[in-house]
Amino acid sequence: MKKNLSIALLSSIALLPFAAFSQNNANTQEIKDKMQWFADAKLGIFIHAGIYSVNGIDESWSFHNKKISYTDYMKQLKGFTLKNYDPAFWADLIQESGAKYAVITTKHHDGVAMYDTKLNDLSIVQKTPAKRDMVKPFFEQLRKRGIKCGAYFSLIDWSDNNYPGFLNDSSKYQLANDYDRWNRFRSFFQGQIKEISTRFNPDLWWFDGDWEHSAEEWEAKKVRDLILSHNPKAIINGRLQGNGDYETPEQNFPVTRPNYKWWELCMTTNDNWGFHYDNNWKTPYEVISIFVDVVSNGGNLLLDMGPKEDGTIPPEQINVLKELGAWNKKNGEAIFNTIGGLQQGHFYGPSTLSKDSATLYLFLHGKQSGPIMIKGLNNKIQEITVLGNGTRLQPKVVGKISWSPVPGLVYIDVPDSVADKYITVLKIKLDKAVSLYKGNGGLN
Repeated sequence: MKKNLSIALLSSIALLPFAAFSQNNANTQEIKDKMQWFADAKLGIFIHAGIYSVNGIDESWSFHNKKISYTDYMKQLKGFTLKNYDPAFWADLIQESGAKYAVITTKHHDGVAMYDTKLNDLSIVQKTPAKRDMVKPFFEQLRKRGIKCGAYFSLIDWSDNNYPGFLNDSSKYQLANDYDRWNRFRSFFQGQIKEISTRFNPDLWWFDGDWEHSAEEWEAKKVRDLILSHNPKAIINGRLQGNGDYETPEQNFPVTRPNYKWWELCMTTNDNWGFHYDNNWKTPYEVISIFVDVVSNGGNLLLDMGPKEDGTIPPEQINVLKELGAWNKKNGEAIFNTIGGLQQGHFYGPSTLSKDSATLYLFLHGKQSGPIMIKGLNNKIQEITVLGNGTRLQPKVVGKISWSPVPGLVYIDVPDSVADKYITVLKIKLDKAVSLYKGNGGLN
């Protein structure tokens, strides 16, 4: 992930308009059909597994930012054991969370492959006591549970001698001065993509590091074609210099609804991606509230967990995923297979809609009770129930004048007794697809 970029640069990357990538594909029925499972999924789990978990330090960026020497960073290879790695437990936990897909690191910027690459010997199979491939058994367990499989892959490889990296002066070169060397690197990283594609057949590719070179230098279109020639239904994230299918803002949620057809917020459960001695854990309420906000704005949440070097998952992350799963089990009707909800100003909180837009779901934060208000709703309300317990509530319309087209204000009194411990959801059945008043009031 981008740990050395400025906030301003991050924002400019995260908020690119959707039209900036996949311009030739975004409006075709083929890609819309391909993206449907992603649009319906809403929740994915991101797994940053790597040798950085041995010391509990920043993944790759720790040596880039000179917190540790490259030599000392790579010594962590000797401590990566996976002695308690249980991919079935991981998959069970992901399923329990309600997530429909998971993305695991196949190689981060440090160049250490988490599978048995045949293109060099820098892998956990060849260089660590683990001596095993993490990806294959994990994907097998996910697929047994009907969960889509995603592969994170860093285009950057700061350990490869042919990459124009920063490790020492002799490794730096200008592409224009040594394009043969750059071609050797391109052949290498594209070869690894072919390996991952043929061995694991990911449903989704999550690229990272594209900012260091242009689309032409990466041969981004060739990479996309390479992937799709093997699996035409594969989905690619937006970090392939204009050749992805969806955008991936990182860590910070946009204040207004993003102008993307498909998008995903990737976010950590504490402040770091991989396992780290970091106890600033997000609470279940914070994670659920972020999740609800993302979905109400038409996006997905890709929530990260960072396993330890032995393959175990920190208990705080297990707790968050279990609590999220319990909430999803109760309220998932308002989340999965829905579309983004009301525009800002009609309801002061997150909302979603059924695909036919005839059912409205309102999310009430923090055990909220008492009267809530909906503005500008032209529809008649047929029924209001509280998800998870079925309690029926009655609306009250205020300020409706019979001869005016301006709808009244809808108030719904929510009793304390129906409040969820995290976020309460109201299900509102409408007489038809939602219709919202956009006038100026008065006689308009």
